[in-house]
Amino acid sequence: EYQPHAHNYTKVLFGEKSVFRAGTIGTVAEKTAFGFVKKYEEEHGKKWRGAELNRLASGCTGVKRSTGQHPGGIVVVPDYIDVDDITPVQYPADDTSAEWKTTHFDYHAFDANLLKLDILGHDDPTMMRMLQDLTGVDPTTIPMNDPKVMSMFNSVDALGVTPEQIRTPVATYGVPEMGTKFVRQMLEEAKPSSFADLLQISGLSHGTGVWLGNAQELIRKGICTIKTVIGCRDDIMLYLIYKAGMDAGLAFKITESVRKGKGLTDEWKEDMKKHNVPLWYIDSCEKIEYMFPKAHASAYVISAVRTAYFKLYYPIAYYATYFSVRAQDFEIELLCQGYDAILRKLIEIEEKGFQATPKEKSMISILEMALEMTARGFSFKPIDLYKSDATKFLIEDDSLIPPFSAIAGIGENAAKNIAAAKNDGPFLSIEDFQTRSKASKTIVEILNGMGCFRGLPETNQLSLF
Repeated sequence: EYQPHAHNYTKVLFGEKSVFRAGTIGTVAEKTAFGFVKKYEEEHGKKWRGAELNRLASGCTGVKRSTGQHPGGIVVVPDYIDVDDITPVQYPADDTSAEWKTTHFDYHAFDANLLKLDILGHDDPTMMRMLQDLTGVDPTTIPMNDPKVMSMFNSVDALGVTPEQIRTPVATYGVPEMGTKFVRQMLEEAKPSSFADLLQISGLSHGTGVWLGNAQELIRKGICTIKTVIGCRDDIMLYLIYKAGMDAGLAFKITESVRKGKGLTDEWKEDMKKHNVPLWYIDSCEKIEYMFPKAHASAYVISAVRTAYFKLYYPIAYYATYFSVRAQDFEIELLCQGYDAILRKLIEIEEKGFQATPKEKSMISILEMALEMTARGFSFKPIDLYKSDATKFLIEDDSLIPPFSAIAGIGENAAKNIAAAKNDGPFLSIEDFQTRSKASKTIVEILNGMGCFRGLPETNQLSLF
């Protein structure tokens, strides 16, 4: 929501004539080109061999098909350079009323010559802003050491549910960087109890060759705990300098080599042994391929703890925000049926295994969150023609009212048209609804099937007989 404001601020910083949206050129993909050739073959009664089909398709592949713009790319042109010396500029889709002009050439054609700012939208800050608006709690005032919040990363007790009810032993569904199946398994094994432990988890989950076959085995064998394994790249240098007493310059060299996956030289190993560095530590360094920086891990963990705080203390506001911002694929009618129906659907998708469709797989995280929400005593209400918002889930007591955009087949623009139409007063009939909302026949059928028009006549005409 804030992204356009951030984009426009670059005009203030650099001047309106110095910033442009990065243009993109959409080209014909290989499979699409093959489809063109096959269609031409059928329509003109031709019969070509496979080699000829491939030759013609390769000629179509890469041909310009459309132009677009990078979702967050802003090209900055210095004031002493005329942009036309590098690339023509144009209005997107020939819309001369558009706020921004885009570069006519694809950005990669001149990326070595001009600066591009990537001002991308991000879900986490959007969630924090929405939660602040709903609850009045400033996220920057949330403590990082609340015992109940910390307990959510190693049990579900704080939520008032059992692991069996929500099918996980930790309460991190929907918590950024901590809610995936892989990280939940890490939390289950490592049992973090403090902010420092969560930094370790973040480092381990984002590194390569750090957890699997390395820190995981050390914790399982009881050699280490989550506090003592190597989690972030900074840990190596600090350990070697302050605990082992090694030279700072050498400690830095070792850290740089390990974090890049280059391992240790024989000379370094001998030096580490002389300074009483344990063999397991040296062996662990040898297995690492990439290590995460602690500062980056800190940013992730701060966001995770803030999110967990809202989830624990302001649950209905949290669920409303999560489903509004993060969720994409819904089956609203299923969610309205409650806990048992959601659980059955989850089990059904999991039992399909590799046979599950991409859409079904993408639904899993939404269903897991809905399962947890209903297990905590909250519920979903059906779509309401007059109460539902265009794009946001609204709170009513201990329930959420889904938005129009949550219905499969209704896009954001159509949802906004419906929401705007209802503000003009009650609908007289289904015909009146369709006229005022500019809804297609398909959308009307979808809403009718969901019972949204209950009690409304088909048309404005009165029948006298």
